[in-house]
Amino acid sequence: MVSQKVTIKNPTGLHLRPAGILCKEAMQFKSLITFSYRENTANAKSVLSVLGACVKCGDEIEFVCEGEDEDEALAKLIEVVESGLGE
Repeated sequence: MVSQKVTIKNPTGLHLRPAGILCKEAMQFKSLITFSYRENTANAKSVLSVLGACVKCGDEIEFVCEGEDEDEALAKLIEVVESGLGE
């Protein structure tokens, strides 16, 4: 299991489009990928779960990846979030 914190930089937070991009990237990996925000845990492969976390600009989330490709998954998701999730 690997984990890392990252700050959301999108001006509008994780609304539908960035949530979809995040999920699309997460689904490329076999590992279980979740993230924690406040006391909630969301499945990064589920758009509804990501949207339900209500993450806004400037919020810090912690990705947790567990599985055979966990290192690659974590690196890719951190890269995608830091690049602005397409915005």
